[in-house]
Amino acid sequence: MTVLHVCTTCRGTEEVPEGGLRPGARLHAALADGPAPAGVTVVPVECLSACNSGCAVALSAPGRWSYVYGRMTPEDAPEILRGAAAYAATADGLVPWRERPVIFRKQSLARIPPIPQEA
Repeated sequence: MTVLHVCTTCRGTEEVPEGGLRPGARLHAALADGPAPAGVTVVPVECLSACNSGCAVALSAPGRWSYVYGRMTPEDAPEILRGAAAYAATADGLVPWRERPVIFRKQSLARIPPIPQEA
């Protein structure tokens, strides 16, 4: 199972009025609005600690590399889901460079190695 974590507390570069919907929450709504790719679950989280990088998402799955991406917008939802589908189709989380959406190639904040499996 692949999890696409979406920071719902991200403010991006916008000033959000008291009680207003934050850009991260709008991004989550855009991603959760349609069907997720096969094997991908979209999960809201309160913070990915990428506050200086706009709206952030993260991809993870057991035994695979994890990724954090920033500067995302609700308009990026189709490309984010396309990238999540490509990630879900791998055994190790390593999507070939040219097969990644451009926003994943250019807006990667972190790549985290998988936790070693115990024998």
